[in-house]
Amino acid sequence: MLSHKSLFAAIAAAAVLVLGISGTALGGTTSATRSAVAAAPTAGCGKAPTLASGAHSIASGGQNRSYILRVPANYDSNRPYRLIFGFHWNGGTANDVDSGGTDGYNWSYYGLRRLADAANNGTIFVAPQGNGNGWANPGGQDLTFVDDMLRQIEAGLCVDTSQIFSTGFSYGGGMSYALACARASVFRAVVVYSGAQLSGCNGGTQPIAYMGVHGIGDPVLNISTGRGLRDTFVRNNGCTAQNPPEPRSGSLTHIVTAYSGCRAGYPVVWAAFDGGHTPGPIDGCTCDGWRTWTSGEAWKFLTQFDTTPPTSPSPSPTASPTVSPSGNPPATSALKGVGSGRCLDVSGASQANGAQAQIWDCNGQPNQQWTTTSAGELRVY
Repeated sequence: MLSHKSLFAAIAAAAVLVLGISGTALGGTTSATRSAVAAAPTAGCGKAPTLASGAHSIASGGQNRSYILRVPANYDSNRPYRLIFGFHWNGGTANDVDSGGTDGYNWSYYGLRRLADAANNGTIFVAPQGNGNGWANPGGQDLTFVDDMLRQIEAGLCVDTSQIFSTGFSYGGGMSYALACARASVFRAVVVYSGAQLSGCNGGTQPIAYMGVHGIGDPVLNISTGRGLRDTFVRNNGCTAQNPPEPRSGSLTHIVTAYSGCRAGYPVVWAAFDGGHTPGPIDGCTCDGWRTWTSGEAWKFLTQFDTTPPTSPSPSPTASPTVSPSGNPPATSALKGVGSGRCLDVSGASQANGAQAQIWDCNGQPNQQWTTTSAGELRVY
């Protein structure tokens, strides 16, 4: 996603323009949500990293907590990285998530680390350790733990704060749901594998991109619990309510449904499969493992919000407003960021003096329609 500085630089590189809003100077961005507005670089950007891959400890809420960090090879401190949390299940450990267990690297972070490395587009992974190998979150202590980890990681590494995600299975899915409820302005999206409301839901009224994965025959956490979590964000995200199709028992298949009508930038996806309590079902058998389809679906879901180019990107043209030939009516159109797909937007559709602009989901409304005047100015309204 383009910040104001980079957006204006791109425009200025194409043509020397004076930006105005009905004659009013264009202001800075508002802080509507971190997921919708380009975020500032973290304190760890542009300097030598103070954190490395491996186990780390941190004081949080009067306790000594720990987590495992995976930093990409050839880490570049001048490049903001996507950050993905992987929460373990009841009785599991941070090491189980980080190592991939018996499936090893292929299943590290529910298979996402392998896909991130293959895409070569850079992701920092975090595997937190729950107290008692769970995520009871008494008094919000696990939410505080996440806040403290984020502060430490953002201070020591270069993080794209518009690209922070959470994933988790079972109890870890419950913790990811708790983050969706309480930290929707911090996390861009969550993926909940076979989850339930186990870690609380403080808030739960704000939109966040949500993906739920659940087995129709889950004997531990009935699929109805997963549907309930999903429906929270079907409502919050303004999606059209529906009963998405689910595979029949014995089919050994899965069905993925993307809800319609959702607020732009806040999709809801539901993936139901014929199977039990597992994050890694495999079609055609009652087995599970790293060859599951869930990793690819989760990766596709998370990377749709991508703002970070690959390590060696191919050159792409710079978007610039079209200046109409002399004598012709000026062109009016949206100004869309090449990387983000989002548009330059006047906050709240305000026409007041001093109104601010931001990068926001494209919606075709008048407050996103910009006209290049004969004087080389950009005007809206």
